Amino acid sequence: MAVPKVNEKLLEDLEEMGFPQARAIRALYYSGNTSLEDAINWMIDHWNDNDIDEMPLVDVDIDIETSSEAFPITDEMRIKAQKLREQERKRRQEEEKRQEREREKERIQAGKKLLEAKRIAEENERNRNLALRKAEKEEEKRAREKVLQKLEQDKLNRRHKQGLPLEGLATVRSSAIGTQEKKPKPAYTTAQVEHLRECLRNLKRNHPSEHARVRRAFETLLVYVGNVAKNPQEEKYRKIRLSNPLFQDRVGSLNGGVEFLELCGFERMGDFLCLPHEKVDTSLLNSAGFLLHSAMANPFFGVLSIPN
Repeated sequence: MAVPKVNEKLLEDLEEMGFPQARAIRALYYSGNTSLEDAINWMIDHWNDNDIDEMPLVDVDIDIETSSEAFPITDEMRIKAQKLREQERKRRQEEEKRQEREREKERIQAGKKLLEAKRIAEENERNRNLALRKAEKEEEKRAREKVLQKLEQDKLNRRHKQGLPLEGLATVRSSAIGTQEKKPKPAYTTAQVEHLRECLRNLKRNHPSEHARVRRAFETLLVYVGNVAKNPQEEKYRKIRLSNPLFQDRVGSLNGGVEFLELCGFERMGDFLCLPHEKVDTSLLNSAGFLLHSAMANPFFGVLSIPN
């Protein structure tokens, strides 16, 4: 395959008129290589061909007679050539505009993606900051509650050491019970709290040489009252089998252990100690827990007589 031979004079004239060489050769070859007018008319008819600017290739055996005879360029040819050049110019302008529109679309899409990524990053940052501030506020709240709890407990300890009544202070958040909720105003009386305290004193006095056993009893009682105070709806915490070996070893066999639970509201029902749901007094249980905690923390509890 080779580039076909065309009339050199016609090719030169077409190139002078502004046509690319490949297009001029293609037009001359396919129009018969006879005249400028035929070549220009062929270009007009095939203007939208995709391969119009590609160099044509033919078999090497095919040859077209060429002539050096001059062909006159008429005004009509010039007008047609001018129209073709104008069409080509417009086509290139439209193609450039189309490409520019495509590039602009791509820039817009890239800008939108960048803005969306930035928005997501900013939103994630805001969420992290909100979560951090929330955690800080919760930590501050817990710290304030601990301080208030410590102040209330210190106040209750001072009243206890001075032998003052505890009525009105039973809403203390007992660390022994472990609750963080505010308790309602107690329905019990100072006498009930004093009975609980006296029961614990007697339990310790009745077993003067069994300090470890008494402490274990206090710890077990604290678990019982604490579970009910934190879970008043759970029946399993409000029911104790009297014949349970573990209960008998730690509480039941000590003089005053069962009595303390009864003062907290438990009732004997056959082989069980039960605390009816409607009789659960959370405030009383909290005070009982505080008294147990104090009894374990104070080495002189039950040893010295504290006036009422």
